[in-house]
Amino acid sequence: MSAMRFFALTSAALPLALILFASALPATAAEKDVIVEQTNVNSSPKQRLDQLFGQLKRERDPEKAGGIANEIRLQWNDSGSATINLLMQWADKAIEEKRNPAALDFLDEAIALKPDYAESWNRRATLNFIMGNYRKSMSDIEHVLDLEPRHFGALSGMAAILSNAGNDQLALKAWEQLLTIYPAERTAQEQINTLSEKLAGNRT
Repeated sequence: MSAMRFFALTSAALPLALILFASALPATAAEKDVIVEQTNVNSSPKQRLDQLFGQLKRERDPEKAGGIANEIRLQWNDSGSATINLLMQWADKAIEEKRNPAALDFLDEAIALKPDYAESWNRRATLNFIMGNYRKSMSDIEHVLDLEPRHFGALSGMAAILSNAGNDQLALKAWEQLLTIYPAERTAQEQINTLSEKLAGNRT
């Protein structure tokens, strides 16, 4: 199956590349203006993430929730290692310039140096999708979720791949899992409604 056809089939569930890259995207002007509750400056990265996820779970306003989600992405993007951060920057630049083999080398090295850093697996999942390696993409997504079960970008990507494969029931479960983490996520809400109606229709 061509990459263009894969994008067309998954467009209703967001293009996978956009979903997975969401964790690397900078905040939009609107999101930057959203005030996020201050976290304790003396807390650890894990504690700050836990606080932000607590806010995300409570927030029902999509715009405010988007601001919180962006703060979470910023936390994810910092590996805590200058070397890993640099490799990730090089990989992003290589992907942007369509130098996919070079990008894959950078991400492979980042994963080898720090296999417990979820975002390097997430970025490689995106790259594997771009390169047409859909099974490898799903495998990398599973690694992301093993390391960070709350990774809403990876859950979105998983749902999109499952939908494309015709596994609507499993895709629905992935979207539902995402909503328990990020209740204000509009795409997840829409996809749950669409898939629920489709599955109900199939049973009649």
